[in-house]
Amino acid sequence: MSLLPPSIDPVQRGKPAPTSDAPEVLGVAQAREFLMAAMRHPDPAAPGQVEQVPLSLARGRVLARDVLAPHDVPPHDNAAMDGYAFDGRPLAQAGVDTLRLLVQGAVRAGVPWAQTVPPGHAVKIMTGAVMPPGCDTVVPVERCVAEGRHVVFDRAGLRPGDHRRLKGEDLVQGRPVLTAGRMLRAPDLGLAASLGLAELSVHRRLRVALFSTGDELREPGQTLDTGCIYDSNRRSLAAAVQALGAEPLDLGLVPDDPVALRAALATGRDRADVVLTSGGVSQGDADHIRTVLADLGTVRFWRVALRPGQPFAYGELRGTEGDVPLLALPGNPVAALVSFLVLARDALLLRAGAAPEPLWRLRARSLHAIPKRAGRTEVLRGIAEPAADGGLQVRTTGAQGSGILSSFTSANALIVLDEARGPVAAGDEVDVWPLDGLI
Repeated sequence: MSLLPPSIDPVQRGKPAPTSDAPEVLGVAQAREFLMAAMRHPDPAAPGQVEQVPLSLARGRVLARDVLAPHDVPPHDNAAMDGYAFDGRPLAQAGVDTLRLLVQGAVRAGVPWAQTVPPGHAVKIMTGAVMPPGCDTVVPVERCVAEGRHVVFDRAGLRPGDHRRLKGEDLVQGRPVLTAGRMLRAPDLGLAASLGLAELSVHRRLRVALFSTGDELREPGQTLDTGCIYDSNRRSLAAAVQALGAEPLDLGLVPDDPVALRAALATGRDRADVVLTSGGVSQGDADHIRTVLADLGTVRFWRVALRPGQPFAYGELRGTEGDVPLLALPGNPVAALVSFLVLARDALLLRAGAAPEPLWRLRARSLHAIPKRAGRTEVLRGIAEPAADGGLQVRTTGAQGSGILSSFTSANALIVLDEARGPVAAGDEVDVWPLDGLI
């Protein structure tokens, strides 16, 4: 059964149809499914959406096309360690305890040995060197004793084919080695280099315009007037956007004024692929995001059963070159980050052309009781650590107010209590998301 409101048709161009009767409050699963349908990249192969970048600049970028192995890796059988290469068939013969082989010479990596090595002979070989013709086994050098032109070793535990890397055992020519939609990591770039590739096809960085709303907000470094606070959301959200490989476009602070808000949304629509705001999305007299968005486009939903992070709006801004998605996050700093991770993160990756991987959920034993009512997903900042029995245990960072940003800086995990769950007793198992590398 679909989790989406009845009026949403995910089949229509892969995007939800306009709706005016969405539930007043969407569950987290509903909201995520809605966003993943709505935010899918419209045309990843469109001109200007793909660019070639050198490997040195490709980390964190989204691969746009499959990478096929242009040749086998390794391209030939080679020695897995320093030793002596020889024909290993005598190792399978009964009654043979020691082998004595005549050494014909030495072969280094990059300088192949051209002559066939006959049975009873060996070639000293270095790690990575091509296996000489007639050889299929390497005996490690530390097991050997040199006696003039011969090498002697005990055959115990050594089998034909040992310490040899086979041609194509890592990668086979013509097969995909990296698939489109992958966010490139350090090993991926090493793998591409091992194939002789100097650059890769990647999606253009997703441009995310962001601004904070509120008359009470001030820039760090400015004088803080009575009743005002410094804006932290743009800094934390810009960093979270960068962690996804996207490019944040900072539009600054916007006062609680419909005219100023309309101008900021129009600027973001015209200059970016997605607009991300914080503040002004709840139901106070000065919260104008929903009203202005309804004038400039379509409001799809505006509240999610998430704590912290219930006032979360999604819609589209009408543009001359197509609709631009808007994600409107709550203004409280913790609520903004939690709703970004739970709702916005994967949707932004999908819009960037990536194939989001599910966030790791680990099971940990709660060290204390946690009050919780069913009907909404609750996310708490926690500290997870190994338990004496080898399992994992977790405790909250203390006070969990949505404005206590220090609770995030002291946390190494998020405790995720799903919608159906009620109160947690000390000793109960809970789900945790490790924060390392997440934001």
